[in-house]
Amino acid sequence: MTEETTAETRVRVKVTRTFVRVPLLLGTILLLAAIGVTLLGDDLSFLPFLLMLIGGWCFGFAFVNATMEMVPARNGAILHVGVAVVLGAMVAFVIEFGGDLLDPLPETVRGIAVVLQMAAIPATGWIWLGLIGRVTDLFARRDAKKRPPPVTPQWEREESGDGSIVRFPAVEVRTRVLTRAIVVIVAVGGLFAVVLMIALDDIVMRMGPRIVIILMGVVVGLPLYLVFTAILRRRTLQCTVAFGNDHLRVRVGSAMHTIPFRDLELLRWRTRSDYARIEVRGAGADLSLITGIAKPPRGFSAELPPLPRRVYRRFELAGLSLEKSRRDEVITFRR
Repeated sequence: MTEETTAETRVRVKVTRTFVRVPLLLGTILLLAAIGVTLLGDDLSFLPFLLMLIGGWCFGFAFVNATMEMVPARNGAILHVGVAVVLGAMVAFVIEFGGDLLDPLPETVRGIAVVLQMAAIPATGWIWLGLIGRVTDLFARRDAKKRPPPVTPQWEREESGDGSIVRFPAVEVRTRVLTRAIVVIVAVGGLFAVVLMIALDDIVMRMGPRIVIILMGVVVGLPLYLVFTAILRRRTLQCTVAFGNDHLRVRVGSAMHTIPFRDLELLRWRTRSDYARIEVRGAGADLSLITGIAKPPRGFSAELPPLPRRVYRRFELAGLSLEKSRRDEVITFRR
């Protein structure tokens, strides 16, 4: 029990560091740089504007991930809703009345306030996108009660009879590549939105800032997201994972990788979420197959089944240590 608790703590600390602390640190550095550049007189040129957008997004990204990790999940949802509503109201108020409130203040204070105001827009937008995702997931669960839910791929006995095999579609891509791609999309989308607003300056001035922000999300943000998702899904491959008595076989498309348990260095198995995946490293193989973003066959979910119980014992005998997440969605074996 103590070993499992320690392993869970390590996983929680790693997740928090990667998806909460690192974005917070990066966002702080970017906003401080934006404030410095702005105070030096480079007011709202491309560089500080880009720093504000990415820095603000980092804070929104960290907050959404932090609420997703909260236990119980209800507390995270309540905090998410509260902060989204408050930030949305604050952004709308500042856009409408911020100029009049800032005019009497010293120039330095106005510069800092402008940076924070601009950074709050992508942060609030990302927080609201996360909230929309929560609501969509809630309705999806309600709809699932009215119709047969998608079936998770299941383990089957191999024809040779010496192990279990599961078949699933997946995209071969690393999670850090996805994170970098999201950062690039935010940067490119922000740049394109700025160019678009400059080109349509007269129309933008007549519509007002709130409508412009909404339209930029629909016209720029949503298409970029849909294109990115479509590109990833086009890379979907049919994959299989088979556990024999003393080896692991992973097929990715037409490529087959056979890894003896004694040579396995890492196996990470996540059953659910958009990041449902298998990561394998050892015997010259280094694979990351994400099923959560692949297009599943009709009637099947984009998930992975839990590992067979016999695998735990086989890995233990092979000298691999077990790590579990708090919700048992992520199982990691490491040498």
